[in-house]
Amino acid sequence: MPDSTLPSPTDDVALQNTARRVLGIERDALDALLPRIDAGFARACRLLIGCRGRVVVTGMGKSGHIGGKIAATLASTGTPAFFVHPGEASHGDLGMITRDDAVIAISNSGETAEVLTILPLIKRMGVPLVSMTGRPASTLAKAADVHLDVSVAQEACPLNLAPTASTTATLAMGDALAVALLEARGFTPEDFALSHPGGTLGRRLLLKVGDLMHAGEQVPCVGDDATLSAALLEMTRKGLGMTAVVDRDGRAVGIFTDGDLRRVLDAGLDVRSAAITSVMTRGGKHIGAGQLAAEAVHLMERHRITVLMVLDDEQRIAGVLHMHDLLRAGVV
Repeated sequence: MPDSTLPSPTDDVALQNTARRVLGIERDALDALLPRIDAGFARACRLLIGCRGRVVVTGMGKSGHIGGKIAATLASTGTPAFFVHPGEASHGDLGMITRDDAVIAISNSGETAEVLTILPLIKRMGVPLVSMTGRPASTLAKAADVHLDVSVAQEACPLNLAPTASTTATLAMGDALAVALLEARGFTPEDFALSHPGGTLGRRLLLKVGDLMHAGEQVPCVGDDATLSAALLEMTRKGLGMTAVVDRDGRAVGIFTDGDLRRVLDAGLDVRSAAITSVMTRGGKHIGAGQLAAEAVHLMERHRITVLMVLDDEQRIAGVLHMHDLLRAGVV
């Protein structure tokens, strides 16, 4: 009869300990990659940068899944790339590879039959080949122009069979390649946004303040000779919880907001007779219409405000941007 005092392999402590062991093994696998980032890695980067076509990534099984992710990361960071299944490649899809392309072939053993089958054709075409394997002496590693060693001391699987630490190491090496190429190409946030136009990411990187701001007659604005009561009427008409204050030349000299109004009421000032210049916030936070909407979010969050004046190069009011505008656009 089993001893009920012994911990079950499925109790909370056992599960947590297993998870920690897995993460420790995979962490060690990543640490082991660091000394392998050498001249060979740099050669691989230069080979891929020099590719006039696209980077074709191939691999079978779990290596294929990792290869698909690497291809997607490359493509989204400025290196045109796609994944080709090696089994399909030997049945016609090899025609997708041109002489202007480069190939990254992934196989932990370096002896995957489906990958080795297409090697002679890749070599015959003269297509540059980068391999990622766990065996530097393997057939695939020796056939490659550049080999990247992604071997691991052990898999996280207790049977040392299921690809776990090895796939983590391979994925990390792929990320290292992608980011090194990104920086070498001078890839910018705007470039990244062009390949990610949908969703929050694209909106944060592509939308400019001028795309979202209130302009023209929508902008609450009073002169610096106005009374507080006139400013309150302007705020009420425009409904943005603020008004800009400008001088005779239309240049912004300050801003008056709902927060300023609360301070006025607390001080007991006469709303009807007080001059707006005596109660406004001088200067006020502002931004340019050509700046990214994401920059406006950062400015608002840093200063804990909900509205920004949008000024042109001569400090004249071009518009007003409210946090609600950013929320509606999905930037926040």
